[in-house]
Amino acid sequence: MPGTPRTQRDQRRQGRRGVAWLICGPRVKWLVLVFWLLVLVLAAPFAQKLADEQDNTTSSWVPRSAESTQVLDVSEEFRPETMPMVVVYVREDGPLTAADRERIDKGVGGVKQLRSHWIRGDETRGPAFDKKGDDARAAQVYVPLTVNNDTYNDLPDAVDDVRDAVGRSAAGLDVYVTGPAGINAEFSKAFADIDSTLLLAAGAVVVVALLITYRSPVLLLVPLFSAVVSLFVAQALIYLLAEHAGLTVNGQSSGILTVLVFGAGTDYALLLVARYREELRRHEDRHEAMALALHRAGPAVIASSATVVLSMLVLLVAEMNSTRGLGPVAAIGVGIALLVMLSLFPALLVICGRWLFWPKIPHHGSPDPAEQGVWARMGRRIARRPRLTWVVTSVVLAALALGLTQLRAAGVSNEDAFLDKPSSVTGQEVSAEYFPAGSGDPLVVVADKAKAEDVGRVVSGTRGVDPETVAVPPGTKPEHDGKVLYEATLTDPSDSEAAKDTVERVRDAVHGVPDANAKIGGGTATLLDMDKATIHDDKLVIPLVLLVVLLILAALLRAVVAPLLLIATVVLSFSTALGISALVFRHVFDFAGESTDFPLFVFVFLVALGIDYNIFLTTRIREDAGVHGTRPGVVTGLAATGAVITSAGLVLAGTFAVLGTIPMVAFVEVGFAVALGVLLDTFIVRSILVTSLFLDVGPKIWWPHALAKEQPKESSPAGDSNPSGV
Repeated sequence: MPGTPRTQRDQRRQGRRGVAWLICGPRVKWLVLVFWLLVLVLAAPFAQKLADEQDNTTSSWVPRSAESTQVLDVSEEFRPETMPMVVVYVREDGPLTAADRERIDKGVGGVKQLRSHWIRGDETRGPAFDKKGDDARAAQVYVPLTVNNDTYNDLPDAVDDVRDAVGRSAAGLDVYVTGPAGINAEFSKAFADIDSTLLLAAGAVVVVALLITYRSPVLLLVPLFSAVVSLFVAQALIYLLAEHAGLTVNGQSSGILTVLVFGAGTDYALLLVARYREELRRHEDRHEAMALALHRAGPAVIASSATVVLSMLVLLVAEMNSTRGLGPVAAIGVGIALLVMLSLFPALLVICGRWLFWPKIPHHGSPDPAEQGVWARMGRRIARRPRLTWVVTSVVLAALALGLTQLRAAGVSNEDAFLDKPSSVTGQEVSAEYFPAGSGDPLVVVADKAKAEDVGRVVSGTRGVDPETVAVPPGTKPEHDGKVLYEATLTDPSDSEAAKDTVERVRDAVHGVPDANAKIGGGTATLLDMDKATIHDDKLVIPLVLLVVLLILAALLRAVVAPLLLIATVVLSFSTALGISALVFRHVFDFAGESTDFPLFVFVFLVALGIDYNIFLTTRIREDAGVHGTRPGVVTGLAATGAVITSAGLVLAGTFAVLGTIPMVAFVEVGFAVALGVLLDTFIVRSILVTSLFLDVGPKIWWPHALAKEQPKESSPAGDSNPSGV
């Protein structure tokens, strides 16, 4: 009769069904498909242009407020932005002969004849020899390059041109092309095909994971196609924002975009398919089944996506340009993936019908295997001794987190930045044996002309600076707007901690010269400013991300205790992942250290993505707790979500692991740590730690919600016990 609880529940169910019917109704599903196909056709040309829109120059990474950035801006008034290339000649078995010197001069002549819009061969300097007279064994030649965003990706070609010009006449000598231009050419190579490499690798991981999960050779094509659509649409939108709104996109953010879209998008697809398959066993009409699946899985998926999107947008407060640019890029990618997976993906599923699940087709009325599966048995086993379980688990995770003492997130030198040492890095090491170690990457000093001599004397007298090298470089205006510019060579390698310490000393010294308005820039100063900005970002971004996640959990669960416990488990998981990773990097991979932004990136990805699985589990527990009680709801919630969350975790871990295909230590480290953290969240934190904590705390976990009091014992028909959970 009207007004009964059952009738009211049916009315609410029909209302919710009507919303989802706009996506997966018998006729509307075709409109949804046509809409996304049109969007894909329009987006594809713009998506292909994103690689050309990447800005990998120094200014795209360093904060605008940094002193090195200010020097870079001022120095453009004196000369075009330059990046020196250093050619090193060495005879290992003795002094250079007269014939060697002739060959070197001939090679320099060949370089000077190179004429392009950015290889400034006519300003080539050298050769300079390591010793005077006939005892010299090495020579250096400086080739300045004009570098901007349009020419950065052409650095490998410039290196090849110079190598060809000097190599033709260098018989009997070891020749290396190095310096900032040579090193950056290697980075450019690593980023050159990053989008296609990660796309193919991530696609392969998703195919294998979905084939294992679904055991259907056809079903996996639908989420894979949906993920590709998501990526293309996201890339197109990001390209337009980069082109017309000034959004910073570089190789790092572009690569992470691919991984995030495939990982997060496939996770959402897995969760929706699991709920859809469950409803297909309860409802004969597949449109009805999909509508209910969207109603029940949708809120948790949306909350999960909102957590990632808002966490990524927190990066907008970062000082580092590269970090700040990553925020909206990642947020757009995950947001588009959510839209596609909640519209195009379900439309494709209902268009294809039940046969898509072949050979394991979920027929109407067939039993749900999850009720007696491994996760149901695990939940019942944990329920026997929940307190002992969470205490032991926490102690083990905390012990593994002690590996953090091995973390060396102070930056990685060029020597240690690549998996395989390139020739330019070898050349840098060889050059340091014969010349000041900072050769080719000097300090850049800008000061008022009236105090320029005083500043020069201060710079020359600072420990760590070669006093004979303080001079105005060739090709530079002698004065501009009352200021002068000159350079100084460091005695330590420009990417070393010792060189950064020298920059600190030089800055302290020149800032003490009255009315000089002196500023210090250059490659080493840039690295120092990046380190400082990253430390600032760690202290600001990490607490804000935790606060955002806590507020989302509190709003979703309408509780205080549960969100606080979930945040604590995620922080413990992050610490453990970092601790284990540090041990592996030191004692297995033999990496020299981690980049300064490594902890921040791992934290943001693990907290934003790792909390997903807690959301999927706890929303299901909460709905079941409203009917059966908290402790029974924990067991049934784990049983219902265990398999799909495990599959989702494996997919996400696998997609982040493909960052290891990029031959750079920083990408390998982030990929490994995030993949490890996701696996910890999936198999340990979510399935054991969170489950046992909820069982031990019981109904009080929902305080101050009414669920914290006596639980209702009302039963519910199959299919209606979880109106909004996963």
